[in-house]
Amino acid sequence: MAIKLAIFDFDGTLADTFPLFVESLNGLAVRHDFRQVEHHEVNRLRSMGAREILRDLRLPMHRVPRVLIDFRVIMQQRSGELRPFDGIAQVLQSLADRQIMLALATSNSLANVEAVLGQALLGRFAAVECGSGLFGKAHRLRKILQATRVARTEAIYVGDEIRDAHAAKKIGVRFGAVGWGYTDFAALTRLGPDVAFNEPAELIGLADQG
Repeated sequence: MAIKLAIFDFDGTLADTFPLFVESLNGLAVRHDFRQVEHHEVNRLRSMGAREILRDLRLPMHRVPRVLIDFRVIMQQRSGELRPFDGIAQVLQSLADRQIMLALATSNSLANVEAVLGQALLGRFAAVECGSGLFGKAHRLRKILQATRVARTEAIYVGDEIRDAHAAKKIGVRFGAVGWGYTDFAALTRLGPDVAFNEPAELIGLADQG
């Protein structure tokens, strides 16, 4: 069926936040007592899922919420440095103009999303679900489907991480993998996404998905 609703992840999908994440990681490690990362390890970690990364960093699950909160604070303090990926704003506007409903499901805060996307662009989203836990996106996706009253078969979740793919599969929506985010594209495409995008401009093809 044709896509009526395109749900997007934020970090690494719409917003270029990975460089700040890498820059902030070892400071967070000192503060929250998990393993620091050498520069040469970053690419290896990008091929892993979130649970594998937590094990590798020796970061217990019960500390994760505090780490996420502190990283959101860092992002808020440095929001002036963050931008959407090139072409993202234009693609979102074009999809909305072509009657594709837009939604957002992210573990980031609404304040950070608004700071990066701006009020005008964010206002084109029919539903926004922010502040989910590291593995709470399936719940957010369900809430979006309920709010928009769009059938699962007419929705797609577009993201850049393995946990995004798992969340989409859990609730039965299609998954679109992007090649410019946190997770290595080869690792993401091995999961068999319904569609894969090499660059942001290709997202306009969502309007033609059937």
